[in-house]
Amino acid sequence: MIPVILSGGSGSRLWPLSRKQYPKQFLALTGEHTLFQQTLQRLDFEGMQPPVLVANLEHRFIVQEQLEQLQLKSQMLLLEPFGRNTAPAVAIAAMQLLAEGRDELMLVLPADHVLDDQRAFQQALALATVAAEKGEMVLFGVPALKPETGYGYIRANAGDGELPDGIKRVEQFVEKPDAVRAASYVKSGDYYWNSGMFLFRASRFLDELKHHDVDIYDTCLLALERSKREDGHISIDAATFECCPDNSIDYAVMEKTQRACVVPLSAGWNDVGSWSSIWDVHAKDDNGNVTKGDVVVHNSRNCLVHGNGKLVSVIGLDDIVVVETKDAMMVAHKDHVQDVKKMVNELDALGRSETQNHCAVYRPWGSYDSVDMGGRFQVKHISVKPGAQLSLQMHHHRAEHWIVVSGTAQVTCDDNTFLLTENQSTYIPMTSVHRLTNPGKIPLEIIEVQSGSYLGEDDIERLEDVYGRSAEAVSSSAR
Repeated sequence: MIPVILSGGSGSRLWPLSRKQYPKQFLALTGEHTLFQQTLQRLDFEGMQPPVLVANLEHRFIVQEQLEQLQLKSQMLLLEPFGRNTAPAVAIAAMQLLAEGRDELMLVLPADHVLDDQRAFQQALALATVAAEKGEMVLFGVPALKPETGYGYIRANAGDGELPDGIKRVEQFVEKPDAVRAASYVKSGDYYWNSGMFLFRASRFLDELKHHDVDIYDTCLLALERSKREDGHISIDAATFECCPDNSIDYAVMEKTQRACVVPLSAGWNDVGSWSSIWDVHAKDDNGNVTKGDVVVHNSRNCLVHGNGKLVSVIGLDDIVVVETKDAMMVAHKDHVQDVKKMVNELDALGRSETQNHCAVYRPWGSYDSVDMGGRFQVKHISVKPGAQLSLQMHHHRAEHWIVVSGTAQVTCDDNTFLLTENQSTYIPMTSVHRLTNPGKIPLEIIEVQSGSYLGEDDIERLEDVYGRSAEAVSSSAR
């Protein structure tokens, strides 16, 4: 069995903590490890192969770093230039497996869900395997125990005699209902929440996809043929993939096939798709409040307050969500947290950068954090990992001053290469070819002061880069 982990989502409903360049699956929202890492750890048992990972090209280095933190490896990393929903992602993974002469069962898992009961998950998986081995298209359904309006639902019957005991045949997929209909679904006992988790054989999925949505099938096949393969990853051809229909596994296949079935999954599943879901999965105080960070709550009940540096005080409020980050704050009633995505869309339309990146921006060599900014200057805190180096580059419109706070810096500036230690500094003139390297065994911390007529991250001409980032990608993967 091969797990196929889908980690390309943007997690916009968890803004401002989740940003497009660092979305929720890569955040530690419910414990010590990130949701992506928890998904990987969940698959650590006999009979499970190393995973196939599908991720956005922009998240490549985040994925690799979080794998390394767990000392794990993937057997395949598929990099999408942009999202086209789950059906194309799984189709390309299945096509690549078949191209390698392999036709195992594919366990499709989103990278951003929570499962509390590992034993229950493995028991459901064992039951699903029996059905998938017989050619069924298995969907894991979570018994609907309360009237959730943020989930899709599945109606299932007792089976048709062809399915093993405990597995039900899908009758109907239902869109996210209003509160009244959701309550009726729970009361009937015939409905399950759609977990977005599937199990089927690679060839079975592709046969069904070719029959029910040939446009996705043909486009994905061509995109894979034109894709670039290097260093253990496959970069999907953007020009072809752009033509692919944007469709989910549910719409493209599961709602149309006659082989769809449901395996009940009672394992403490939560898609943590909204701030109210985050409130659900955390321990609460005597008044039902969930707090994180430097937070003081007075005379308030059932609130979620997430601080990230500043003191956050909440007084006399009920059922309120407050999320503070360095550059943004979001306040919402818990009944309206599904509208956070609409707010993100409005901010995108206004061209606001706060939906894209945090002040701290992560790169394969480390990170940088914007400290202050004015009309012709910008101050950044740069952290470089031991042994890492930035690209060899030059700027046309700005000069830079570097001050070492801790660690040792190896600086290349035009024809000179030299070392700087704590409390030493240097000046990088405009148009000078330069590079910053950490030759030491501890993180290198520097303060960078930029000055000039234009300070955008796209004012970089990259000459060499050990991470293989192309010159064309400078605007989105600067430094």
